[in-house]
Amino acid sequence: MLVKVKSFALQGLDPVPIDVEVDITQRGLPSFSIVGLPDVAVQESRERVRSALKNNGFQFPTHRITVNLAPADIKKEGACFDLPIAIGILVASGQMPTLSSDAYYFVGELSLDGSLRDVNGILSMNCFLYSISQNLEAKSSPIFCFPAENIHEIVYSQLNLLPASSLKEAIDSIQSEHYTSQLPPPQIATETENNDDMKDIIGQDFAKRAIEVAACGMHNLLFVGPPGTGKTMLARRIPTILPHLTFEESIEVSRIYSSAGLLSKKGGLIQKRPFRAPHHSSSLSSLMGGGTKPKPGEISYAHRGVLFLDEFPEFQRHVIHALRQPLEDGFITVSRVHSSVQWPSRFMLVAAMNPCPCGYYGDTQKNCSCTPSQIQKYQAKIQGPILDRIDIVSEVLRVDPKKLLKMQSSEPSSDIRSRVQQCHEIQKERYKEDCFHYNAEMDSSSLRKVCKLDSETEMFFAEVSRKLSLSGRGHMKVLKVARTIADIRASNTIQMDDICEALQYRLRTED
Repeated sequence: MLVKVKSFALQGLDPVPIDVEVDITQRGLPSFSIVGLPDVAVQESRERVRSALKNNGFQFPTHRITVNLAPADIKKEGACFDLPIAIGILVASGQMPTLSSDAYYFVGELSLDGSLRDVNGILSMNCFLYSISQNLEAKSSPIFCFPAENIHEIVYSQLNLLPASSLKEAIDSIQSEHYTSQLPPPQIATETENNDDMKDIIGQDFAKRAIEVAACGMHNLLFVGPPGTGKTMLARRIPTILPHLTFEESIEVSRIYSSAGLLSKKGGLIQKRPFRAPHHSSSLSSLMGGGTKPKPGEISYAHRGVLFLDEFPEFQRHVIHALRQPLEDGFITVSRVHSSVQWPSRFMLVAAMNPCPCGYYGDTQKNCSCTPSQIQKYQAKIQGPILDRIDIVSEVLRVDPKKLLKMQSSEPSSDIRSRVQQCHEIQKERYKEDCFHYNAEMDSSSLRKVCKLDSETEMFFAEVSRKLSLSGRGHMKVLKVARTIADIRASNTIQMDDICEALQYRLRTED
């Protein structure tokens, strides 16, 4: 008897519907084979399914069993096919009635005792089923059976849901058609307490202003300064002034963590903007994503948040230059023989570097011991295309010891966050008809509409651009930053002062 059961396979973030075809025949010797490009974990499901059925009082057929995972040209990975294979075998062997609808979707890993373990990507599957249900009638709405451990990933509960903790519970729910449609609101991931605050930063007014402008428009930022001046301290406080993710952004970010199996460990949807700080010894695949079985990298885990690269020139040259495409496009594509996967990577790059190998070039209190060629070679590691994609460069100089001794706190993060929130709301209203939300993401057509200058400012900007030899991309970066500065003032027009402030953030990059 031939039975078809529906399931999902993940390709990057996207769930792909899979037909699990189970055929049981009495002809030939007893065997159990799985075809359809399965990996080792899928092949091992034979033993898990066999034990789970026996330990739950079912008979495992002593016939020739063939399981086909269609379409056969898509690589099947993981243990999520255990449940649909078990259901298919029970229906095909007559131990379970035929499914009342062809809209059932099954996902879950089976333990040997028949209990269901959580699997990756349930959030993406829930979003996919919700999208297709909008075009279907209520009677043909999808029925989703999944492990109960993944219930916190269910965002859209307007489906026929069957969360189950075991194989037997799943079968009972199917036979009784007892669907769950009323679930508690999506759970928010618990956040560890963070005592960092901008009020702890003494002095560094220029750098703090640069941080606020960068946060308001989600612009890329580079800190340059001697060791011990507070570059890392400033960068690690940027998340404290960023507003929480919107619901749509939260789903975007949570889908990435769900596909990697990290969301369940956090306990629910992610609301706080990610902050990722990989070490400078990180490999290309760990930062960009990839591997034999492609997984997201740090740039994708930092989506809609901050990617902090401390000691920027110490990263390998090819790693630094690999940032060029995702910084420009907002996504990364990793191609392998059997598939090509794409992950979003729209992040705010924050980098920090010393001005030279010893760190004291230009310092007022310590002499630099580097030769001119050493300084040039060190700074050349991040010249050209990468610097052209950084919107704001801020020097972080040594603070006067007298200010440090006074220990006077400055403006707290909560006050700065309120201004950043206002700017984000202005930009989201402005770009509500576009596919982006922030000034840093503007395309050229939007730039022409929202960054118009009066004749005097336009002449001034053209002259300065010529003297600084600004590239086309650099010209656009200045306009985007000036637009953000105008948003901080809640102004619809870009003025001369906005252009001047935006230009001072690029003087270092165009030297």
